[in-house]
Amino acid sequence: MEKTTQTTENRREGVLTSKAYLYLTEFFAGMSVMAVELGASRLLAPYFSSSQIVWTIIIGTIMIAMALGNIFGGRWADKDPDPDRLYARLLVAAVWTAAIPVLGKLVIIAVTAALVFTVSTGFLIWAAFLSCMLVFVFPCFLLGTVTPSLVKYTVSSLDNSGSTVGKLNAYNTIGSIIGTFVPTFLSIPAFGTAVTFLIFSGILLALGLVYFISCRRRAVRCIVCAVLFLGCCLGGNRLGFAFWEKGLTFEGESVYNYLQVKDNDYCTVLSTNVLFGVQSVTIKDGSLTGMYYDYALAAPMMTDPEKHPAGSGCDILVLGMGTGTYATQCSNYLGGCSVEGVEIDDKITDLAHEYFALDDNIKVTTYDGRAFLSGITSGKDGKQYDVIMVDAYQDITIPFQMSSKEFFTLVKKSLKPDGVMVVNMNMRSDRDGGINDRLTATIKSVFPEVAAADVSGSTNRELFASAGSDILGNLEANLPLIADPELSDMMYEVSGRISRDDKTYPDNWVLTDDQAPVELLGMQVIDDLISEELKYYKDIVKEEGIKGMME
Repeated sequence: MEKTTQTTENRREGVLTSKAYLYLTEFFAGMSVMAVELGASRLLAPYFSSSQIVWTIIIGTIMIAMALGNIFGGRWADKDPDPDRLYARLLVAAVWTAAIPVLGKLVIIAVTAALVFTVSTGFLIWAAFLSCMLVFVFPCFLLGTVTPSLVKYTVSSLDNSGSTVGKLNAYNTIGSIIGTFVPTFLSIPAFGTAVTFLIFSGILLALGLVYFISCRRRAVRCIVCAVLFLGCCLGGNRLGFAFWEKGLTFEGESVYNYLQVKDNDYCTVLSTNVLFGVQSVTIKDGSLTGMYYDYALAAPMMTDPEKHPAGSGCDILVLGMGTGTYATQCSNYLGGCSVEGVEIDDKITDLAHEYFALDDNIKVTTYDGRAFLSGITSGKDGKQYDVIMVDAYQDITIPFQMSSKEFFTLVKKSLKPDGVMVVNMNMRSDRDGGINDRLTATIKSVFPEVAAADVSGSTNRELFASAGSDILGNLEANLPLIADPELSDMMYEVSGRISRDDKTYPDNWVLTDDQAPVELLGMQVIDDLISEELKYYKDIVKEEGIKGMME
């Protein structure tokens, strides 16, 4: 022990003559690991969603990397306790992290393209896992070597080894705490994911450069790493998430979402996923969209025709307002109705006013949908609505707290006695016991009257429910009262496609706050959709190869 300690002490020079720099290194290493982890979630979300499944993959792979880093870092420190090696690894980790905004997106697309033709089940899991392994494991592995190396440099005797190691872990933990809050609340909302990676890679680079400059050696290595870092800074923020898209009107990020706005002469579209899905759309001539929003207009028509002829005069609440497609259509097509919305992402609301012509008179509350309902139902004079539209499901990202029996019970309390709920289930599947069956079973456990309509030309299914209204009878009675010919045609189409759900579902299919595996169920649908859509292309590749598909 004395020989090793002496050797380590003899290697302390430059900024390492004081242990303060070692503790500072531990602090920023812990901060950078958490920043990379949070940045990973934002880099992957536009491609694979921000579901619990993706988060599990990110946390799991990074913990694997850190564990391996701890093991090898300890071995390397025992074999050669030279601080040069540690700070060289920090330089490499810095450059790799700086390159993630550019190369990471290319790797994700390459992995996705390769797996589309080779994996038939668990596509999202495999794609996210391999992307994490290729992009994030190596820099986190290098950062995992920091703590065992620093233990070697800071422990001078067994008498104070416990307090020294405890202090190192405290610095690492404090850095991790700060590295958790800064990206989420400061750097990502203000500057974006790419710049966040560059900020923390710059910190790692600075740690290595300061050490080597103070020791007056490894000048070439330092210059090369600095040049590579500057190159990443110049190019990292130029490559958007949807880098193959040209002429996007807007591309950016909020605390909750990746946001993309496309605009053409016909419509304006908001997407929060670069690979699939449209979250909101506005048709510039004011006509119907031809999408699920139009089918959802049947909900006001399912109220009492004597109180609300042709859906007029309804009080309507939209949970998952987006840019206000449904709210705007209700205002345009239903006379005298009152519409308000709840949207958790205020950046989307800003885009709604800037690009989607959302009427300033339509009230939008920035809040979680379920929390909003809890607030209005807890008061003695809580407001009730004729129609509540639940449009909070985005592909695999289905918030479990808005898919449970407890949630739909809140919706029922927030509706008038003959009110109607409409839920947009955006991934239609006929799989027995799948997400659609589970959601329907859950809703039927709360609402006695349930009906559904599959949206033509899409994977959406609209589910209508009421506790005290003959929704199909009211719809039939309201059809002749609709004055607008375009709306009338659409409602007759919905009437022809809608059917009452008379199935009996097992009790264990009902989703609850305690058990709602909606993301795993949603992933099954994604697998089914991918298999169905790509069967044609897979057959071509099998028969004619890649060249045949390109031709």
